Amino acid sequence: MLALWDLQKTLPICGAVLIAALALGGCSSQLADLAPADAPPRAREPGSYLPVHDLPPDRDQAIIPLEQRAKIEAELAAARDRQAAAAKDAK
Repeated sequence: MLALWDLQKTLPICGAVLIAALALGGCSSQLADLAPADAPPRAREPGSYLPVHDLPPDRDQAIIPLEQRAKIEAELAAARDRQAAAAKDAK
């Protein structure tokens, strides 16, 4: 008998909460379009796609010479090896 009384009491409350949630959910789309008074105007149509086939301009700088590139790669490899050795010693 107690379970029936709880169901009769909670069912209208759950229904009211559901109706309130649906009513507030319907207002959210209209509230999203509102903007503050000092905000810049917003475009109503979506932007265009990014240009896919436009290439960046050619570089003014020359490519790194092979000797300098090999030197840089050797320095990076040495730094990597030092860090690996330091990490191994830290364990």
